[in-house]
Amino acid sequence: MKADECFLPAPALPPRQKVLLVSFDGFRWDYDRDVDTPNLDRMARDGVKAEYVTPPYLTITSPTHFTLLTGRYIENHGVIHNMWFNTSSAEKKPYYQTQFVNEWWDNGTLPIWITAQKQGLKSGSLHFPGTASSYQGQTAMVREVEPLLYNYKNETAWRQNADKVMGWFRDQDLDFVSLYFGEPDGTGHRYGPDSSQRRDMVRQVDRTVGYIRQSAENHGLNDILNIIITSDHGMTTVYRNGLVEEITLSKIPGFSFRDLSFHLVDFGPSGMLLPKPGKLEKVYQALKGAHPHLHVYKKEEMPERLHFANNERILPIILLADAGYVINGYFPVQFNKGEHGFDNQEMDMKAFFRAAGPAFRKGLKVGPFETVHIYPLMCHILGIQPEVNDGRLDATKRDKFDRNQKAGLLLISYLF
Repeated sequence: MKADECFLPAPALPPRQKVLLVSFDGFRWDYDRDVDTPNLDRMARDGVKAEYVTPPYLTITSPTHFTLLTGRYIENHGVIHNMWFNTSSAEKKPYYQTQFVNEWWDNGTLPIWITAQKQGLKSGSLHFPGTASSYQGQTAMVREVEPLLYNYKNETAWRQNADKVMGWFRDQDLDFVSLYFGEPDGTGHRYGPDSSQRRDMVRQVDRTVGYIRQSAENHGLNDILNIIITSDHGMTTVYRNGLVEEITLSKIPGFSFRDLSFHLVDFGPSGMLLPKPGKLEKVYQALKGAHPHLHVYKKEEMPERLHFANNERILPIILLADAGYVINGYFPVQFNKGEHGFDNQEMDMKAFFRAAGPAFRKGLKVGPFETVHIYPLMCHILGIQPEVNDGRLDATKRDKFDRNQKAGLLLISYLF
């Protein structure tokens, strides 16, 4: 089935539907193919499974998660990187510290937590990127930010967190909660997406999916809670060990870091450069075509399909490596065996999607769609008016004609 087919059933829903949005960071679309995943399989039988979902570019954690929360492409919501940066002082903050830079997140686009609360609902978030910040003076009503140096692999903590959010739904009558798990991303980075360690972590994810659904049942939520489980991006293997010519900017003839006022490189397969006044063309010409697997764009030249240009935070020159390559600055400093951040058209960047609950049809497999469409779907289930967004509800709304009939009846979801 195609991406424009219906996720939602024809019968009217019970009142006060609730939504739990779960993200397993770095869970590639095909991670269930080489691992036995009985709980994910059961969820697909009980609800909806997408062939895969396409995250926005840049395919890294904070930007793609904020797209899930807002339904906006990254250039439109403005959280353009995992790192906050200041081009004047050259200061950069790593991922965790950036979570607490309020103006990085609160720059005009409201996440679903705040939209729901403005319309009389109650929202919560546990460890989801963006949870620490306030938006137009509001935060998620109930929230928990992971501590510094948090162990994202602890399965016991995963179960405790699942029970905690189910308690929020039942005891505090929350309507929407976002729940984040930092795996299998960390394992995929360290050991690679084809490793036995990654397969073991997928088994842990699968056990946790089963536990989440059992906890929902134990808390008496099955009739009103809709669970959406997805991810921010996939993962691919990094080429190394002398097999390829690595991309190291300092080795490129005619390029010099002295021509830059600021740069963001050494953080995977993408980079951004701010040339000094009068140096943009020199930097651009030196880098363009310098390596067969390095793509160099002026900001205004970025392919429109990537939706990564029309924001003042995006720097004038953007670097993008082909899948499997990373961009090094002065010398190689990246040693991950797996990486993400590549073009979102790469299959290894695609993520998985499951959904089950009273709002969803049962046993439905749908074709690919973009994660930007998940936001209007959640708003629809919650019965709230979405903010301006780049998603389309009809990407998840309609059935096609029955293939077994010459002219079938087009089934429309409730409210349509």
